[in-house]
Amino acid sequence: MPHPFRFGVQVGSLPADRWQESARHIEALGYSSIFLPDHFGKQWDPTTALAGIAAVTERLRVGALVYDVDYRHPVVFAKQAATLHLMSGGRHEFGLGAGWMESDYIEAGIPYDPPGVRISRLEEALRIITSMWDNEHTDFEGDHYRIRRIARATEMEGAGRPKILIGGGGKRLLTLAGRYADIVGINPKMVEGRITAETPADSRPEQVRKKVAWVRAGAEASGRDPEAIELNSLTFVVAITDDPEPLRAAIGRNSGMSADEVADCPLFLTGSASEIRDRLEKRREDTGISYIVIQGGDEAVLESFAKEVVGPLSGR
Repeated sequence: MPHPFRFGVQVGSLPADRWQESARHIEALGYSSIFLPDHFGKQWDPTTALAGIAAVTERLRVGALVYDVDYRHPVVFAKQAATLHLMSGGRHEFGLGAGWMESDYIEAGIPYDPPGVRISRLEEALRIITSMWDNEHTDFEGDHYRIRRIARATEMEGAGRPKILIGGGGKRLLTLAGRYADIVGINPKMVEGRITAETPADSRPEQVRKKVAWVRAGAEASGRDPEAIELNSLTFVVAITDDPEPLRAAIGRNSGMSADEVADCPLFLTGSASEIRDRLEKRREDTGISYIVIQGGDEAVLESFAKEVVGPLSGR
């Protein structure tokens, strides 16, 4: 039985003079969630923003897509996530990743360790965080963190614990996600530490299927049911149009993909509303991806996508 469709919105910030109304509008349009990325620069701090958004909405789930494990200590992550989950009435989706954007590290003076080191640190952090949600006290000693009888993050009472969302593009990270995550984002690899012209090609349909298989293998190896994991994709371009070919051709020229591959790539949703709906349903059948997050910022796009795609597919 496939997971029902859900749709979210990612924003770097909201209009400062009407952020409350903007958040409520996204909720009213039928989106399930709102996410902020975790980067430096002019974007809003996700933790602060998500608490505010949760306070002025009723159903909208809130999360980071995704927090960088190197920007905060896991004890801090555990406490802030538990507090936000409790105060939002159980609406926090806790996204955590190994970090990828090299410019963030350079600007902040944080050592940019090799991917394997960062992934090892992520796994240790997940063990600490989940223990702090579940146990009265946590002790941990690893290669990166040492915890001495730290108290439970907070009592979350009837809210349960936050769903864990892990996004990634490589085999090791996606296998790890299969062991720990409730939601897994199927992303392209960004081993260069930045998005390049070649990045989208790692989300070709055959690559997506391979990545999903890694998640499932990780789940099965740890005794989890892979069907229980909700699979997510982040879309960067939405264009509802009856003539998508020029856009697909342009994206293909820049990425090294054919127009057909662009049309079937989760990073891009192009075509008529009925074609987009059909492709999402077929992709869910082929890969299990049911949780679609699109970029915010253009209200007209959010509204048309909500009317033509979110409304017809949500919950199906």
